[in-house]
Parts: sequence; C-alpha cells; structure tokens
Amino acid sequence: MAGRTSPVFRRRRPFRDRDVAVVRTLRAGGGAVSALILGIESSCDETAVALVRADRTIVAQAVASQDAEHRPFGGVVPELAARAHVERLTPMVEAVLAQAGIKLADVDAIASTAGPGLIGGVMVGLVTAKALSFAANKPLLAINHLEGHALSPRLADSGLQFPYLLLLVSGGHCQLLAVDGVGRYRRLATTIDDAAGEAFDKVAKILGLGFPGGPAVERAAKTGNPFAYKLPRPLLNTDEPHFSFAGLKSAVLRAWAAAPDKSLPASADLAASFQAAVVDCLTDRTRLALAVMPEATALVVAGGVAANSAIRDALRSIAVGAGLPFVAPPLWLCTDNAAMIAWAGAERLALGLVDGLDAVARPRWPLDPDGEAVRGAGVKA
Repeated sequence: MAGRTSPVFRRRRPFRDRDVAVVRTLRAGGGAVSALILGIESSCDETAVALVRADRTIVAQAVASQDAEHRPFGGVVPELAARAHVERLTPMVEAVLAQAGIKLADVDAIASTAGPGLIGGVMVGLVTAKALSFAANKPLLAINHLEGHALSPRLADSGLQFPYLLLLVSGGHCQLLAVDGVGRYRRLATTIDDAAGEAFDKVAKILGLGFPGGPAVERAAKTGNPFAYKLPRPLLNTDEPHFSFAGLKSAVLRAWAAAPDKSLPASADLAASFQAAVVDCLTDRTRLALAVMPEATALVVAGGVAANSAIRDALRSIAVGAGLPFVAPPLWLCTDNAAMIAWAGAERLALGLVDGLDAVARPRWPLDPDGEAVRGAGVKA
C-alpha cells in the first residue's frame, strides 16, 4: 500500500519570504546536510533543549526531569508540569547555546513539540519557540512529538532506510506504524484502551514500587518469577490487529488485592508476571504487522517503553526470525528529549516543510489521521 502523506504534516500555509530564503540558501550551499536546529521538548514532564546538526551531530543538549515534583502524587500533575516548564525552559535554552559556544543567530531553524501531550506544557514550549523564531528571524518547525519518536532511530542509525515497521510504545501511545517517509505514516495497529506505558505506571502504583513506574516495574521484575501469577494476554492469537491493556492492568489489581503476602518478593513476582504478559502481547501484534508489511526494511522500536530490556530482547528475536535488522535508539533517546525533536526538524527542513507563527498546540495529533476507527471506548490516538 502506498504511504499516505498526513494532512497535518503538509505545509499548513505558504512559506514566509524569510523561510524561502533560508531553505534556498541551505540547499544551494549544501547546508541541508549541516543545518543546525534548536529543538525544544515540553510535552509531558521533561523539559529538554538540544542543538542537532542535519549530519546527525548532537552539538549540545540538556534534559531536566520533574520526577521529584510528581513523585508524591504517583503520576504527572499537568499544572505542576507546565509551571516547571515555564521556570526552566528559557535558562536551559541559554545554557545549551552557551555550551555550544554559539548565539541564537547561528542556528538555522527552531523546532518545538506542538503536540500531542499535556496542553499546558506543549503551549509553553511552542510559544517559546515562536518567540525565538520571530526574534532571530529563523524558520519555525512545529513538530509532532510522535514523529520525533518515529524518526529518532534515524538519528542514531544512519543506515536505517524507509520504509520500516515501527512499534511506538510509550506512556500515552502504543502503535504499530508503517513509516514510509517523513510525514508519511500508516497506522497498522493501536490500543483500544490503555497504552502499555500507562499500564506499567498503574501497576507500579498498585504494587507500591515507586515513580516513574516503567523503570520501577522493570527493576522489580528482574528478581521476580514471571510464572508466579497467571495473567491474561488480551487479544493474543486473534486476528484483531490492535492492543488492549486495561484488562491486564485490572487483573494485576485483583491479584494483588487477593495476595496473602505483600512483601517485596511477592510484588516482584507480580511485576515479572505482568511484564511477561506485556511482552507476549507486544510481540504477538508485531508479528501480525510484519505479515502485512513485507516491504519493511527493518523492525524498529521507539518511545519510552522501548527502554525496557525485556521488550527489546523479545523484539530482537522477532527481527532475527524475520531476517530483518532490529533498530532501537540508545536508552536516553527513547525517553522524551529534545534531540529527537531537533532531528525531526532537520528532516522536515530538508524537505522545505516549515510552519507559520500561527501553528497551534494540539493535545491530540495522530500520525495517521486516516487510520481506521478502532472499536472500544477511550480510544487513544
């Protein structure tokens, strides 16, 4: 099936004169391969800024975690996250520019997450990027956060070519995508209820393992018995292409409530059993997607949950069995960061896909808006 170009990724307004001049100058002078992009990420609870060249050189970067602010609540509080972005973002931009030894005038474009995400945080980053773009007379690149994840493996692996099959798995998203090119995505599967990362976070809270939940569950699972609890594998071995994790999360809650022993070893056993169930669901759906995408050049995983070693190992085995390369970004590039936003900006700038200062912040922004409707309530884009 030919790749679709998503309407939200087409240029949403004519180039401004200065944008045309910048793109033409870059192309004429060969600068498209060395353009320097300032990236900003503020979609959730990490404030991040990075300078990345189009030749894949990460010039400078900084990430400020908000774990301490949100830990008492066992999850991200949107208002606290937005306030932290306001306080940290401008000093971080200044620090990254100073680290690189350059001025704002030396960058070629400003890229910022414009969605999806917690709308307060997205607005902070995008408004900052607009101000910098206007002040420095540089093109603005309003980046879909999911496209940042989808293209991040190409920042880490220069040999990765389109089209590839991507498992995008994070706190708010769980999708299988055919990545046919920059801005060209076909959604093959998504979750009909909860994302895998959300399930990890909720299970960590149920078991009292701490925050952030994903790493906490993975640490506990390493000392637990994955066969200790018999947990469901929703949709396993069915023709349904999509994911479902709400029932698995509820099964963990019921098992823990009924457990006579709530010691650390017992919670480790339940964490290991839960993680094994998630791995089985992810790998089963991925095999289905590979079967309908024979043209895939590689199996790729990205997103925060892609940092989980058990998930990586299982996907690597699938890739080997299919005779495909397995590509996963380094761990730091899986979690939210600005380098992936800057890189997505570099890929889009090379194609002349810049945005106007009227670009809007979006709480939801599907990579494939033409994807088929998915059954079930609470459908995640």
